[in-house]
Amino acid sequence: METILLRVKDPQQDREAVQKAASILRKGGLVAIPTETVYGLAANALDPNASARIFQAKNRPPDNPLIVHITRLEMLPKLARSIPQSALALAEAFWPGPLTMILPKREVIPNVVTAGLDTVAVRFPSHPVGAAIIQESGVPIAAPSANLAGSPSPTNARRCVEDLSGRVEAIVDGGSCQVGLESTVITLAGGTPRLLRPGFITLEQLCGVLGDVAVDNAVLSKMKEGETPVSPGMKYKHYAPKARVILLEGEEDAFVRFVNSQQGEKIWALAFGPEAARLKKPCLAMGETPEEQAKRLFECLRELDDRGAELVYARCPGKTGVGMAVFNRIARAAAFTIQKL
Repeated sequence: METILLRVKDPQQDREAVQKAASILRKGGLVAIPTETVYGLAANALDPNASARIFQAKNRPPDNPLIVHITRLEMLPKLARSIPQSALALAEAFWPGPLTMILPKREVIPNVVTAGLDTVAVRFPSHPVGAAIIQESGVPIAAPSANLAGSPSPTNARRCVEDLSGRVEAIVDGGSCQVGLESTVITLAGGTPRLLRPGFITLEQLCGVLGDVAVDNAVLSKMKEGETPVSPGMKYKHYAPKARVILLEGEEDAFVRFVNSQQGEKIWALAFGPEAARLKKPCLAMGETPEEQAKRLFECLRELDDRGAELVYARCPGKTGVGMAVFNRIARAAAFTIQKL
């Protein structure tokens, strides 16, 4: 399959490219599009054959549900059979934006999209290019991250090309993603609202709107053997580079001492910033704030593969605010191999 590259800096000025991408989606094709979180691999969410092609293109396990993207709140009742007041409150606070809500689904959503579950994950992205393409297509869009399954999510079009060229009809280059990590996922499908995947919309912000929000055990630890994922990104190993990643939990001095004591070639470190100058091993710095770390993490993991790293010691981030999302992703990249210093 030939994959075309469409460049869209401004949806109004680059109208022809937006229309081309939307036309491909209406016809059952696959298009990698930018969102504010990461690039997504888009297909018509109401077309089971198109949605099934997402799993084939990504080599994605069929038990990993997809997120459905909309561009108007009025689309939500057509996808969800019941919408609690909590969902409307969250939509008012955070949509459009990097928040996904899980709700009871209507039959119009194919089972392939929801991995056979009776719920659907929905979000309203804020990226102007991605939103323009979805709006122009006229249909809700199913879109997981636009990468091969298991590898770090792409935050620019170049990484989409590396993974998906020849597998999809088109890739839209809309620049780098602002957030860098996938959306926050919360389930409102019964009982106490529960955080399933942390993201740029933090637990603290969710609690500010809803009050009590539970945190799923799989956010900060492995899923139990045989447990069914109810949200994307809950598998125990995910977002991983080819290199083996070990997460080191401890203070800066202990991290520096440990990394500097390691023997062997092709050993790299993934640090926050200040400690990088103290390391004797090659190092990539994610940034000093959780927001910087979120934006840089996946590209750093990709770059480690580019540099030929075989073993990576990563500094463990905090577990509050956006830091919880950074920890969640890097812990999964390390398959929860965490060493206390």
